[in-house]
Amino acid sequence: MSVELGIIAQQFVNGLTLGGMYALLALGYTLVYGILLMINFAHAEMFMFGAYVGLFTLQGLSRIEFFTSSGPALLLLYLLTFLIAMVATGILGVIIERFAYRPLRHAPRLAPLISAIGVSLFLQNAALLWISSRSLPFPVLFEVRTFRIGGASISSMQILIITVTILLMLVLDTFISRTRLGKSMRATSQDRETAGLMGIDINRVIALTFFIGPALGGAAGIFSGMYYGNIKYNMGFIPGIKAFTAAVVGGIGNLRGAMLGGFLIGLLESLAAAYISTGYKDVIAFVILIIVLIFKPGGLLGESVAEKV
Repeated sequence: MSVELGIIAQQFVNGLTLGGMYALLALGYTLVYGILLMINFAHAEMFMFGAYVGLFTLQGLSRIEFFTSSGPALLLLYLLTFLIAMVATGILGVIIERFAYRPLRHAPRLAPLISAIGVSLFLQNAALLWISSRSLPFPVLFEVRTFRIGGASISSMQILIITVTILLMLVLDTFISRTRLGKSMRATSQDRETAGLMGIDINRVIALTFFIGPALGGAAGIFSGMYYGNIKYNMGFIPGIKAFTAAVVGGIGNLRGAMLGGFLIGLLESLAAAYISTGYKDVIAFVILIIVLIFKPGGLLGESVAEKV
């Protein structure tokens, strides 16, 4: 019995780690859909782009002796790596919105969807041709320790990923609910035209949305590289689909729903790998999606998109 509980506890830890990455990525889908009613299929490539920027930043800064001379310096190295990667990925998201989506804002809904798929293919093939077609190792410069808690093994890497992802989600939730810009985003989500008439700069709000979502996706990409030890040009495809599923399961357009959906998908995937088969773990996300759409089409927490009459 204790062995069984230990297995469950271990999969719970693994699921929280995966779920945190899915949730960060899902927030980008749900933010964009909440404001533009659009599925940004290029968002999965923000995951990949952030991982590559993080890798090259880490490699470059680690050559400077200061950053590897002590524990605090190493912490600063990783903080700078995340900051640079998140800002660069956010800027890429803003550029994509400005040139690929904004001209199609008033076009039929299918047009921006096709544009998003085109951007996704372009970014993926750009990484394939300009960087490498092979997996690149992602170094971890600190010692990863393992702790035994309640029959489960949890590494310092997993603690780091779970803690930072939850912290980023709390910061985003507070930003959306408490700040002036966050209120502008919520107003734009409810009624874009009326928000514009009330003096809100709609283009600025949408650009901010396309900065925040990709920045979080870029952070998730770095965590993926650190956790699995390598990155590749097509690494965003499967996590992107699962993150989109998480956003729909939680309630598309609902930030807390995206967080809940991400952790739920991660937990169920880990349990499926342990008790069914690792070969079926990728199928679980789609099975959950179908079940939720049949019995609760609005998602577990409901869509957070206002219906206009």
